Amino acid sequence: MTTQPFAARITRTPIAFEADPANDIAERFSDLAPELRAVLSGTAGCSPYLRGLMERQESWLREALSQSPEAAFAQAMEDISGDSDAALRTSLRVAKQRIALLTGLADLAGVWQLEDVTGALTDFAGHATDLAMQFQVGQEIRRKKLPGMTEDDIATSGGMVALAMGKMGGHELNYSSDIDLIMLFDDSRFDGLDFHDARASHIRSTRKMSAMLSELTADGYVFRTDLRLRPDPAVTPVCVAMEAAERYYESLGRTWERAAHIKARPCAGDIAAGEAYLKRLSPFIWRKHLDFAAIQDAHDMRLRIRAHKGLHGDITLAGHDMKLGRGGIREIEFFTQTRQIIAGGRDENLRSRQTVPGLASLANAGWIPDETAEVLSRHYRFHRDVEHRVQMFRDAQTHKLPTSPEEFDRLARMMGEGDTEALKTRIHDALTEVHEVTEGFFAPEDGSKSAPQLDTNDAEIVARWETYSCLRSSRAVEIFKRLKPDLLARLADAPRPHDALIQFDGFLKRLPAGVQLFSLFEANPTLVDLIVDIAATAPALAAYLGNNAQVLDAVIGGGFFEPWPGRDTLTAALTDRLAKAPDYETKLDTTRRWMKEWHFRIGVHFLRGLVHAREAGNQYTDLADAVIQALWPVVVENFSVKHGPPPGKGAVIVGMGSLGARSLSATSDLDLIVIYDAEGAEGSEGRRPLATKPYYARLTQAFVTAVSAPMAEGKLYEIDMRLRPSGRQGPVATSIDSFRAYQRDEAWTWEHLALTRARVVTGPEDLSAAYMAARQEVFEFDRDHAKVVQDVIDMRARIAAAKGDGGGALEAKLGVGHLQDVELVAQAAALIAPDTARTPRDQIAQGVAIGWFTDAQGQAMADSHDLMWRLQAASKLLSEGPLDLETQGQGGQDLLLRETGVENEAELVAELQTRAARAAEAIEDVLAHPPQTGVSDG
Repeated sequence: MTTQPFAARITRTPIAFEADPANDIAERFSDLAPELRAVLSGTAGCSPYLRGLMERQESWLREALSQSPEAAFAQAMEDISGDSDAALRTSLRVAKQRIALLTGLADLAGVWQLEDVTGALTDFAGHATDLAMQFQVGQEIRRKKLPGMTEDDIATSGGMVALAMGKMGGHELNYSSDIDLIMLFDDSRFDGLDFHDARASHIRSTRKMSAMLSELTADGYVFRTDLRLRPDPAVTPVCVAMEAAERYYESLGRTWERAAHIKARPCAGDIAAGEAYLKRLSPFIWRKHLDFAAIQDAHDMRLRIRAHKGLHGDITLAGHDMKLGRGGIREIEFFTQTRQIIAGGRDENLRSRQTVPGLASLANAGWIPDETAEVLSRHYRFHRDVEHRVQMFRDAQTHKLPTSPEEFDRLARMMGEGDTEALKTRIHDALTEVHEVTEGFFAPEDGSKSAPQLDTNDAEIVARWETYSCLRSSRAVEIFKRLKPDLLARLADAPRPHDALIQFDGFLKRLPAGVQLFSLFEANPTLVDLIVDIAATAPALAAYLGNNAQVLDAVIGGGFFEPWPGRDTLTAALTDRLAKAPDYETKLDTTRRWMKEWHFRIGVHFLRGLVHAREAGNQYTDLADAVIQALWPVVVENFSVKHGPPPGKGAVIVGMGSLGARSLSATSDLDLIVIYDAEGAEGSEGRRPLATKPYYARLTQAFVTAVSAPMAEGKLYEIDMRLRPSGRQGPVATSIDSFRAYQRDEAWTWEHLALTRARVVTGPEDLSAAYMAARQEVFEFDRDHAKVVQDVIDMRARIAAAKGDGGGALEAKLGVGHLQDVELVAQAAALIAPDTARTPRDQIAQGVAIGWFTDAQGQAMADSHDLMWRLQAASKLLSEGPLDLETQGQGGQDLLLRETGVENEAELVAELQTRAARAAEAIEDVLAHPPQTGVSDG
């Protein structure tokens, strides 16, 4: 706190509008320093209200001006006392006079900035409310009317709390403001009949508290108190049970009530109970998805206020409402709060209760341009200065500019401006600029294209849209009606318009609701281009979007097109998010929502050529790793609550197949095995202890359920555990000792081949090292290389008999010389080689290094695998079924041709056949000439 006295901090002086009052005050305070006397006389010559306070509080004012305004304010707050209703009422009103005088003078003299003025007024309002609440609740407790409460409970008002709303909640009270309160009591402290008695007692206390603050006496009033922001005020009492309030907001809460709660703050009474209540209410205020539908609600509310108050029309300064009128304070607040509602559920940094800091956080997060934040912040402060001076005239609760030239002159002089016309121009320009900035956000200009003419078939498709679930509400229909011409025009501009329309139709049909998404499109037209692009290019991605439209939040949520963050950063981000989720089920849904946003991002980047197939495969794998690494400890912790911590050293999760080789595609399952080390422990220690083997089996099943069970947010991944020891017949979790024994004595060659791609995804470091050592032991077995090769030959024959050559000319996985065939032989090379690699490319290189493959043979296999894998990765993004270029549309064909490096479908088919034939020839040759046993020795 600064200790500089008032006089040393004066930066401006009001100009007296009326000479006589100014001269009277100058004479009364003639002993003060000239700069102080000038502020007082200038103020008195403009504000009859402040002049009267100077005369009434003369002796106090002299002392206050001799010290810092902060010290004077603190003393005025400390002096409030009273052991009777009448005494406290008087003391509160005297304090109000002193604080109104001090803040008015500090404001007019430039000693305090806007935030200092509004902060002081708000702090006094909170303190006055708290004192009045404590007094009235104390009376109830002493009369034995509040069950179970004693004198010790007076400090927390017996479980009652005042929530400051609006400007009071944001520490932004204006000079002559009402205070908006929602009065609540913590009903969890009262049972049965006590609840009804407590409810009646708190209602009485609230009414008396309100009267103590707002009734007009010879000393004036403290604050006009408005309790109408409580839930359903027409039918609910002035003090509401917290549980009843929560039920109301969860089932009936409206957007304007959500916006109001952005500023909600416990200011008096049981602060801890109020904070806990707001935390429970957080899901109502802050939606988990970007909430663009709130924009229309806010716009409608603005229009209703304007219509009701008669505030629509051009800006005319005489009588213009600085709060509710065009370009006024409310437009800046609405602009800020609706942006906060849109994105605050995802970004807690946007949840500021104050307007100027709220604008700054929105700019920092990229939601609004820095220039917009600067302009609106500057005008907000100026608007509030004007508002305060209008109210200082006569302590009137008004926000309107003067209607007469004389009173406008008074306003100008009060602001230290000698040129009234200059002030008028400044006010008009500020109002105009605010309106232009905010109106463009709430009601953007219609830049849509004309709707194209549709042929009969396309017209029939479009006609079906009105029957879809997403258009069942009148609100959705209204928004979509505005979108439709532009949307159809963009679809008509797609490379294959009919294909794009059909895919968009499927997307629209799968949407369960439309208001949120259509509002999102309306506020972000570039998203429509993205949807059209996806619909025209990737039917599978469009289908995914239809069921998970919320992932579009990520596109505009910031960072969507930034460089890939990597596995460790992803894991840390998800871990942090899960730590904030309140319960296990929320953690699972949070993981699903988070994963889908990143999964969608990879798909869009791949689709648009920002990454190629190999990069996408790495990113899909990073994402799966992050999910497993962050979610496994959550599952273990939840399981441990009932059954105790994992016995022994715990367990590791091992990635097999494509996960192990870091080559996942858009639709890959996760091949996993779980290895544990009980280290001699016989079981767990918990409320319901389990023996070691069933403990880890059930823990593994819990993890599989956590990942693959359908929930509100869908599934994460399908999990395949068939690569565990003994396959489907074996336990889902295997001890490290059993793993070693099985691999040594029972495992088939194909199981050893599968181990070449295995890697630990998560688990304790010492157990990870033990597993990797056990895996290495398998590779060091003294094996018969000819038998390995013969087993591979037999496996190829079984695969061919069971699955054939797959799905035609564009089949990537199945068939001689295709993906699976090359990978099988590559794994055999890795198993035989002294150093075991995981990826097919590296495994082929090892086959060359040990002399089993010639350079040409290795190159033929690598070339085929590379092309097939890129084709497979692209096709999995585009379609879950067999690949057919004719059904993909131009966009899908472009992706496939770009990724495979050919010019057209005929060239692609020819290249696939050529590479597969070369690889097949190489494979047949190497299998006919197995390496000599002993090649891996040493």
